Amino acid sequence: MKAAQLLVQCLENEGVEYIFGIPGEENIDVMDALLDSPIKFVTTRHEQGAAFMADVYGRLTGRAGVCMSTLGPGATNLITGFADANMDRAPIVAIAGQGATTRMHKESHQILNLVSLFEPISKYAVQIREPEIVPEVIRKAFKVAQTEKPGGAFIDFPENIAEMEVDKKPIRVQTPYSSLAPVAKLELAAQLISDAKYPVILAGNGVIRQHAGDVLIRFAETLKIPVANTFMAKGVMPFSNELSLGTIGLKARDLPWFAFEKADVIICVGYDMVEYHPDMWNPNGDKTIIHIDALPAEVDERYIVACGVLGDISSSLYGISQRAKSQSAMPFMSVRKAITADRAEYANDTGFPIKPQKIVWDLREVLGPEDIAISDVGAHKMWMSRMYRAERPNTCIISNGFASMGIAVPGAIAAKLAYPDRKIVAVTGDAGFMMNSQEIETALRMKTPIVILIWNDSEYGLITWHQLRHFGRASHIDFKNPDFVKYAESFGAKGYRVEKTADLIPTLKKALADDTVVIIDCPVDYSENMKLTKRLNEIKSPA
Repeated sequence: MKAAQLLVQCLENEGVEYIFGIPGEENIDVMDALLDSPIKFVTTRHEQGAAFMADVYGRLTGRAGVCMSTLGPGATNLITGFADANMDRAPIVAIAGQGATTRMHKESHQILNLVSLFEPISKYAVQIREPEIVPEVIRKAFKVAQTEKPGGAFIDFPENIAEMEVDKKPIRVQTPYSSLAPVAKLELAAQLISDAKYPVILAGNGVIRQHAGDVLIRFAETLKIPVANTFMAKGVMPFSNELSLGTIGLKARDLPWFAFEKADVIICVGYDMVEYHPDMWNPNGDKTIIHIDALPAEVDERYIVACGVLGDISSSLYGISQRAKSQSAMPFMSVRKAITADRAEYANDTGFPIKPQKIVWDLREVLGPEDIAISDVGAHKMWMSRMYRAERPNTCIISNGFASMGIAVPGAIAAKLAYPDRKIVAVTGDAGFMMNSQEIETALRMKTPIVILIWNDSEYGLITWHQLRHFGRASHIDFKNPDFVKYAESFGAKGYRVEKTADLIPTLKKALADDTVVIIDCPVDYSENMKLTKRLNEIKSPA
């Protein structure tokens, strides 16, 4: 068989269901081999959209999302979505066609050193130089991409290698088991917790990746320790749980911050430093830190670990909870009450354009606990992160490592493919929407009904927010939008425009029931951004 056919067999062996990408001249042998494969190739309208789809698919399923392109510009178009997955710890495998090895030694059309280009943003980057190594390369790519901490694997596949004959077969898939933490570490962590007066848990995305959410809830409830989550760990502790302190991560003092200010012991579980740097919650470097994760802590002067518990997170949490003393009373309940009151403050607001707090509240009221909101990056991301009351892990998807605009629409398509029975809403600003709006056609073709909720302010709202905070004036942030309703209809999708605040919930319900791709144009009042900044600057501790 051809090496291209063997590569497809190896992908089947890894359990790949979808490949997102665009055909090209240098990957035609792979494309032809896919015609005889159960793998579904999702033809996208831009390689960046393909990479974002693989990114979100990998994050939601824990299995590497796969994207594919041709050489040169096709491969470089993958970079943003691929880098996003790698930094957000989502497993992804990217495969790019490449020119023949016979022309790599000289100046040649569209030839780039793709391995060198992808190496800084990958866990593994390789070129297939002989057809015989295809099974080893594919197996290693998936193994590396899916092993903690997950990330990106990139494969460069030259066209002449792809068409060579080879007599090999896929390598059996083996999944490494997580190790167990030493008993001595469990006992030390338990002692530190037992001696603490004001412990608090900081839950990161690693808890979701290792499916340890339910164990974390039992751990917190057993020991009566409150939990704050990072942006990417929303839902790991249900907001409705009385021990939930909501989301922490803004670069400002917010209500959960006061619990960290008073805490003497901070238990970091599955914490990725890329999300929320310790200088924000441990500015004096004086907190006793317990690090519970699969891998050792990152080196940082404000993250000096008193006890590192390395191994399977669920087993570690269970082992510690069996050894530690429970708190006599649940600390920081005043902080919890202030947070719940804050989230509900705008539930009945009728102002128009609609305030961000009200948009988030109404969206939460419409979606079920297992439905998924995919947030793009922009000012709305700050509001979704702060205000959205997630009840289950991976139901509010936020990019907060690489944090790239343009992820919401393609990400929503991937989410619908991964979970066809759930309602999916892409929450996006007008700017982020236009970066990958062409994937509306992909969603319609693939019959993935999604709702795209556009927060429309006709400017780069998050940048305006920063500029006003720093300089008191805005610079070069405004633009003109198309008529989003007509834009949706031009693709064959549906479009609605919210004309008054009372219409938002009925419009969302109608859009979700339409069972097609729907765009909702929702004017937003971003004057609330600077009001929040002022409020956080003046906030008093409820603790």
